[in-house]
Amino acid sequence: MTLGQFLSILKARWWVPLLILLGTVGLTLGASLLMTKQYKAEASVVIDFKPDPISAALYGGGASPTLMSTQVDIIKSDRVAQRVVRNLKLAENPQIRQQWQDEIRGQGTIESWLGTVFQRNMEVEPSRESSVITISYKAADPRFAAGLANAFVQAYIDTTLELRVDPARLYSNFFETRSGEAREALERAQSKLSKFQAEKGIIASDERLDVENARLNELSSQFTTLQAISAESASRQTQAQGAQGDRLQEVLNNPIIGALKADISRGEAALQQMGTRLGDNHPQVQEARANLAVLRDRLLAETARVTSGVSVSNTINRGRQAEVKASLEAQRDKVLRMKAVRDEGLVLMREIDNAQRTYDAILQRFTQTSLESQTTQSNVNMLTQAVPPIEPATPRVLLNTLLSLLVGLLLAVMVTLFLELRDRRVRTVEDLVATLGLPVIGSLPRPGSKLALGGRTSYLQQQLLQPLPQPAKGA
Repeated sequence: MTLGQFLSILKARWWVPLLILLGTVGLTLGASLLMTKQYKAEASVVIDFKPDPISAALYGGGASPTLMSTQVDIIKSDRVAQRVVRNLKLAENPQIRQQWQDEIRGQGTIESWLGTVFQRNMEVEPSRESSVITISYKAADPRFAAGLANAFVQAYIDTTLELRVDPARLYSNFFETRSGEAREALERAQSKLSKFQAEKGIIASDERLDVENARLNELSSQFTTLQAISAESASRQTQAQGAQGDRLQEVLNNPIIGALKADISRGEAALQQMGTRLGDNHPQVQEARANLAVLRDRLLAETARVTSGVSVSNTINRGRQAEVKASLEAQRDKVLRMKAVRDEGLVLMREIDNAQRTYDAILQRFTQTSLESQTTQSNVNMLTQAVPPIEPATPRVLLNTLLSLLVGLLLAVMVTLFLELRDRRVRTVEDLVATLGLPVIGSLPRPGSKLALGGRTSYLQQQLLQPLPQPAKGA
């Protein structure tokens, strides 16, 4: 269908679209004028998502969609709506209670019923790029709409505060009980350590173990030294008791033995000279030989005395070694016992430390939750307060009229085309060509028209001079 055919159809049935358009606009205008005026009051709140200095609840740097959606759900919840009813004390109104009895026959609670009624006219719109939420309420009375919008904001603020304080109170009671138990456990551990220290005779700052360790190290050094001395004296005793006793250092360094050896050497020299000069049987030779034998006996006696001193020294060294060894073993046992006692005491002290850390952590959480349970400040603040609107939000007469005009035009065109399709007529030359498939030679003007009465060139001549439209192939 061409534009010319479409316009010819509208021209032929002009009364149909006109009636439809006038009816649509008239009905819309009448309905808009008869509708009850609704006033829309708006209030807004801003949500602070910064970290709380008390609870240290780490939120994101901005208002994430999840948190904002949660806040919107809270505003739309029955808890907020019922709190509005309680704050306004509407449940105490006799007329409202009678209306509740008449509508639902007293089923449920009046707070739930009124909350549901209020929620129907309440709208929540969160901001896309900020943490601001707008709460609006529609009502026939502008002051009532503003009052309900502000009531929803206040109920939302109170509810968010309750949602923070109520769990904090439960946690505070829990941590209070746990802190008492932790304190009792700490006191038991401290009492156990004190009893242990009293039984063992030690204190936490006792330095006896260090002293005993030093004494053990000293005895160990003495024992090692005495072992070396005893080994040396034993070797010397063995040498003294053998054939090489005269080679001992004590024997060689003894002045008496040295003097006796010198006398013996001089006596032997004199005896040899006298024996060569006087003979072996000479009395002087016999006397010199007897004197020399006496000197040798004295040398042997003195050597035996000196070597016997080595044996005594070895015996003394062994005795001292045995004493030091016994002291060393006793000291080692004492140190081991003290270490065992110290380790047991350290275990008790670690139990005290663990109990102290547990008590401190629980006490910190108790203090934190106690402060949270006592807070009176919510992270939601009122940004703008609702005021009674001057102009009604609905109905919008001008907007409804323009929309009805567009809808009426669309409906008029659709109805006109529908009627035309049910009763198709030839209205233009193109319709005749399309219907018969034959060329049009000419057309006569409508009787009474100006073209039929004449002019420079008659309408018939104009049509004959124009090229005829060719039918489509295959038509």
